[in-house]
Amino acid sequence: MRISRIVVKNFRSLRAIDVPINTLSTVVIGENNTGKSNFIYALRLCLDVGLPSSMRVLTKDDVHCEVDQLKPFQVFVGVEFTDFEGNENEEALLHGTQIGDNRARIFYRFRPKRLLREAIARGGLLDTQISLDDYGWELFGGGNPEVDLASIEWNHENADMGAMTVGLQYLQSYLVVFLPALRDVEADLQQTRRSSLARLIDASGIDKIEQDTLIAVVKEANNQIEASPTIKEIAISIDKSFKEITGPAFSLDVDLGLSSPSFQSIVRNLIVLLTNGSVKQFEPRRNGLGLNNILYIAILVEHFRKRAAVGKSAGELILIEEPEAHLHPQLQTTLLEALRSFPFQSIVTTHSTQVTAKAPMSSFVVLTNRTGAPPVASVPSASPTLTADDVQDLERYLDATKSNLLFARRVMLVEGAAELLLIPPLVKKVLGIDLEREGISLVAINGVHFGAFARLFSDTCLPKRCAIVADADIKVSDLPDDANEDIPIKPDLAELEGPYVKIFLGATTFEREITEHGNLSMLANAAGDLGAPKIQNSLSMCEIFGDAIDDELKDKVLRTAKRFGKARFAQVAVRHIDDAGMVPNYIFEAIKWLREV
Repeated sequence: MRISRIVVKNFRSLRAIDVPINTLSTVVIGENNTGKSNFIYALRLCLDVGLPSSMRVLTKDDVHCEVDQLKPFQVFVGVEFTDFEGNENEEALLHGTQIGDNRARIFYRFRPKRLLREAIARGGLLDTQISLDDYGWELFGGGNPEVDLASIEWNHENADMGAMTVGLQYLQSYLVVFLPALRDVEADLQQTRRSSLARLIDASGIDKIEQDTLIAVVKEANNQIEASPTIKEIAISIDKSFKEITGPAFSLDVDLGLSSPSFQSIVRNLIVLLTNGSVKQFEPRRNGLGLNNILYIAILVEHFRKRAAVGKSAGELILIEEPEAHLHPQLQTTLLEALRSFPFQSIVTTHSTQVTAKAPMSSFVVLTNRTGAPPVASVPSASPTLTADDVQDLERYLDATKSNLLFARRVMLVEGAAELLLIPPLVKKVLGIDLEREGISLVAINGVHFGAFARLFSDTCLPKRCAIVADADIKVSDLPDDANEDIPIKPDLAELEGPYVKIFLGATTFEREITEHGNLSMLANAAGDLGAPKIQNSLSMCEIFGDAIDDELKDKVLRTAKRFGKARFAQVAVRHIDDAGMVPNYIFEAIKWLREV
């Protein structure tokens, strides 16, 4: 069984979210403050029996800011399920909530209570102020499949839709585990009510004979400890002091031992012991926080497996906020790959490009901030603006660097590493604009195949501005001019323009465009550092005598960049960025357009 659709309305920052969930392992992507945590919490309102019922009673801060709370409204969270037919436990869990073949739904509503709704329907209370004390929460499922989740309003009655009450007790066999980003994992590993180890032991079903054997071992160990003269003397001294303080009415006898001789006490006191190449059987508190998080999840996974093996499971859902908070890049990757291989559902929130680079695009749910409007959610792989080939291309190209565009407020797409390395410091030096502080991310696609990237920026995918900054000649400029090779067909970039995409072209190539008065000193010093004295001299003479910059000099700079490597040339030029004084106009116009919103 898996969640196949999530609808959220009017909850905190989420005004209206409706996303399909296509895979068992889902990655919710977004910059800070887009509502990733609210998305997870909304799911818990609907499905997590571990969430106290009191937390389902919402406060003013839980209601979206655009909602007029003086008028009737509703906070709504709806979840659809699929892939449960054929599993008896899962079918039993969802009995009565089915709305079609292999399709069921459960929804949470926070809305005016029944008596208030009836009074409003009769035309009463029009002049009476409504408060949250008049609201209550309810959990229902099923109903008429013709009534879509997203269309259910506050005054639509469950009975009229044919929906049935879902008691939290019915969800007991559907295990939801929530792992917040900043948590005390050492405490979680200890034997408390939330211990994953205790739950794993319970699910393993240790029989009475084995329990009695363990209790006998503890009793014998306690007897041997008590027989120690020093331990016995310490116990007597503690007992004496304790009785002096409490008096006879409240005194208790004191002994020292390893554990109370009961199976429950043994379970409470068990801890995980670890061994590596240099140390044997050490406690997790000596570990780093990141590895302990992986250890906790590993125990949790084994608990899931044990539940399924003994027939207690009707599905599992693990919700993990920002695993990158504790894990280095390689562990982020291994965790994500492991979650994708497990037979239970997981939803992970992240703003890590390392995570998004390794996750399949089909697993993405992207939350995007918009200026003056609530965040929007999209599933890029389901966007009608992207072709199947686009999705395949993007999955290959969205590596840890390029996937930054998923989190950016605004994006500038450039051809290669030279622009990526040189444009930000050049713009900061000459224009005094820090692109990162402006929320503008520069992404180099290492080619001229802008199409798939540009089609990401749409109402159904990423509704934010994208400026494509490219060369007017759009060719594989690193090939020698006389190369007898196949050349890619020149793309028509104008076709990519739309409400969120605009094209900005230089007259020729980037290296030629920056070869202007104001940058000659920077370029000359870079040429000198690279060991190109001829072009260094030409640039210096042009600057000294104020000569006009002709095509021949521009071509020399371009050829030098090609010989030494365009990225290397740009990297060395940045060393001398203090000598820069000019930004090409097409780049200036791109930045101006991006900063308008």
